[in-house]
Amino acid sequence: MSNIHWFFKSVLNSYGQVFFSTKKTFSSLLILATFVDFYTGAFGLFAVVVTNLIAYWLGLNKYKITEGFFGFNSLLVGLGLGIYFQPGALLLLIVFLAAILTLFISVSLEGMIGKYALPYLSIPFVISLWILTLASREFMELGLNERGIYTLNDLYIIGGGSLVKLYEWWNNIPLPSSIRSYFLSLGAILFQYNLFTGVILAVGLLTYSRIGFTLSLIGFYTAYLFYMLIGAKFSEVHYSYIGFNYILSSIALGGFFLVPNRNSYLWVVLIVPLVAIVTISLSSILEPYFLPVYSLPFNLVALVFLYVLKFRVNNKANLNPVYIQQNSPEKNLYSFLNFKERFGKETPIPIHLPFHGEWTVTQGHNGEYTHKGSWRHAWDFQIKNDEGKTYEDSGDFVGDYYCYGKNIVAPAMGIIEAIIDDVPDNIIGEKNLEYNWGNTIVIKHTEYLFSKLSHLKPQSVEVKIGQKVEQGDLLAKCGNSGNSPYPHLHFQLQGTPHIGSKTIDYPLSNYLKKLDDRLELMTTASPSRDDVVMNIQVNSALRKAFHLTPGQKFMFELSEPIGANVEWEVKIDYYLNKYIECDTSKSRAYFKVDEAMLYFTHFEGDRKSLLYYFYLAAFKVCFGYSKGLRIVDTYPINMVFRPNQHFIHDFLAPFIQYMKGKYSLSYKGAENSLAETQITLNATTYALVFNNERDRIITSIHVDGTGLSRIEINHKKRTYFAKRLEYI
Repeated sequence: MSNIHWFFKSVLNSYGQVFFSTKKTFSSLLILATFVDFYTGAFGLFAVVVTNLIAYWLGLNKYKITEGFFGFNSLLVGLGLGIYFQPGALLLLIVFLAAILTLFISVSLEGMIGKYALPYLSIPFVISLWILTLASREFMELGLNERGIYTLNDLYIIGGGSLVKLYEWWNNIPLPSSIRSYFLSLGAILFQYNLFTGVILAVGLLTYSRIGFTLSLIGFYTAYLFYMLIGAKFSEVHYSYIGFNYILSSIALGGFFLVPNRNSYLWVVLIVPLVAIVTISLSSILEPYFLPVYSLPFNLVALVFLYVLKFRVNNKANLNPVYIQQNSPEKNLYSFLNFKERFGKETPIPIHLPFHGEWTVTQGHNGEYTHKGSWRHAWDFQIKNDEGKTYEDSGDFVGDYYCYGKNIVAPAMGIIEAIIDDVPDNIIGEKNLEYNWGNTIVIKHTEYLFSKLSHLKPQSVEVKIGQKVEQGDLLAKCGNSGNSPYPHLHFQLQGTPHIGSKTIDYPLSNYLKKLDDRLELMTTASPSRDDVVMNIQVNSALRKAFHLTPGQKFMFELSEPIGANVEWEVKIDYYLNKYIECDTSKSRAYFKVDEAMLYFTHFEGDRKSLLYYFYLAAFKVCFGYSKGLRIVDTYPINMVFRPNQHFIHDFLAPFIQYMKGKYSLSYKGAENSLAETQITLNATTYALVFNNERDRIITSIHVDGTGLSRIEINHKKRTYFAKRLEYI
């Protein structure tokens, strides 16, 4: 990113962060709104520029500067000073110093409050402007603002007579007092006390976020009704009672720091009256000092509430903090819902099947024979042939059973905790109840997660107590020891290390389930009785194509426009998130990858780019090739619908979703001896409204022995492709 582009972005975002946004169009509108009073806007802009330059000069985090985290507080201070005092060289100096002071306070508060993972919000603005307000009483050469009567002249300079007429028209519209107060409260956030600015901001807020706009109304009118209920005066212009505290509190807690849902909306209704009480109380305390409360009530109540939530032991209230902030209530919501659906059942430590090849669950949880009571969460596995038999010949000997003597492997990384290896195999049909579990291995995966594998073949254990093992390492062989009339593997997860410990309900990760005509990838699930299951066997060509590593580069030749090339590079950001970046479009596709799976998690940038279609097509890819394998998943709806297409849906999204994005991927191998290295992945993206198809994108990804070779896209009766030129 060039220095000019970076700095321009940092200035824009400093404005947008006032409303928790990084949207360029909304930020541009906010800049315009501050210049309704020209000098106020000019000093606000000057404060932002100074803060971001000083922050960069001091070597502060460039990402935070770019996102506007430091600049927005200085913006508010600059606007406040610009509206209170007469413009001139002295005020310019004061704003310059105030911007530096605000930056210092912001960084200091980040160190103090940030260690609790809490935002400092606009506290630096309040502290800094209070300091400047008190100090300015001794600044005899600094005159107070007397230019309010010249507002129309300032507007004429900006937009001519048409802007003046528009301003007068808006201010003279006969509106109910509550609506007028709402618009004035919005404008007051940027120190613009006029109806015209409020209307501009309301339109901008509606365009930026339907959820944010809805919450602004809920917050404002909750406070308005509460003031009526208690008989307090809700003044349009008095700083102590201006409604921006309620608007900001509602947006922050209802849809920005918390994922918007019906419960977050309910808590807004409960919290806003608290903000009102704090506002009235602080106004009484500060009035003798002639200090406005500004946004202090919003800051105090929001921070206290977010801090309280950190002490929860459960989430009965269904209030979900936003961990990956996308600066949009809608994006936060859609990403959260999608992540919960895709990875909500994902376990902290993935546990895999402890064997190779196809095995059948002959007894599952709450089994028919032994998986009862405290030991009900366990599985028994055997191998069956095409006729469903578990043995060959007569089945009178342990060696007749297909699973007997087969390798048993570690289901995950861990430390060998306990071993029994000297219990003899049983004669078929007999049981050894004295040594119920037979030959057994217990592996410690975490402090409270252990796996136990029992009924192993005697003298077959290949590991020792205390030995570290990786997932897939050989442990022993399947046998018929202990309470086992027929050779099988008993497998369970438990919370304590003892042989005989009670079981816990802990699902398995990334295995294939065999259906009649295909295989289905089970990302996180508990196999049931009669399920035929197998581990993913990684295909080298698929792994080479999709196991993306930072520093890797790709170059493609596009069919449209003819002869055009694009280059991708795999990168990693400040927070260790991996992504592919397109050098041409500057688009980014974020992903996570392990030894057997690739998941794309987020996309930002040009939706006409090749990278966007690749993000859709490779949304979830398994590195194992098996004939008939099919993978399904879901997208965040904002990734498959354009913003204008889900405009109405956004209003209802915290309560109900009627739009969906669905993903389907099927594997097809070449009909020749190169089937394992020439594979086609056919992906279909569906955009659904009330389960009716509104759009479909079909993409084919061709893989050969060298990795990705070709990408074909079919969308809206158009077909185009990209051919890989080289790997770098």
